[in-house]
Amino acid sequence: MPLALRDTSAAKELDMPVSEFLRLVQSGALPPPVYIGNNERWRYQDIAAILTGKAAMPSDDIE
Repeated sequence: MPLALRDTSAAKELDMPVSEFLRLVQSGALPPPVYIGNNERWRYQDIAAILTGKAAMPSDDIE
């Protein structure tokens, strides 16, 4: 299990296009990235919490 994911990997974990993932991040519906140097990454545990129901998935009406 990786500790951090690129946007492409995080989007894949949630079975959505990267553009949709980034839109939801920008709107605040998904957690923001952390930075490792200049690299933008998402914590695997934050993505896993959405998948296990420990964190809420955004509703479809978020814009």
